Amino acid sequence: QVQLVESGGGLVQAGGSLRLSCAASGRTFSGYTMGWFRRAPGKDREFVAVIDWSSGITSNTDSVQGRFTISRDNAKNTVYLQMNSLKPEDTAVYYCAAAREFMTTTDSRYDYWGRGTQVTVSS
Repeated sequence: QVQLVESGGGLVQAGGSLRLSCAASGRTFSGYTMGWFRRAPGKDREFVAVIDWSSGITSNTDSVQGRFTISRDNAKNTVYLQMNSLKPEDTAVYYCAAAREFMTTTDSRYDYWGRGTQVTVSS
């Protein structure tokens, strides 16, 4: 059974940092794309960052460019989202997801989802 479990969320002041983790289990994720999405209160879920598990190729949305970095640790079967220079508008529930489609940024193309972790940035 595939499981994606996020951790690392919390309350932080604007300008601070957090590192989210996504522990993946239940199958081999080589060949999968791993993505981070977020849903802010009253808004639709949106794409944040994506990484190809095999090659390490990454991409992210413009609003987090230069502040967020996605990475993975193959030995630990874990994907990370390092978030620096956090802003109040980054407040959201952050979700980890896995897709068989290469580097997709569309949430409907993802096959597996975690339950999310709350990130709250105070001003």
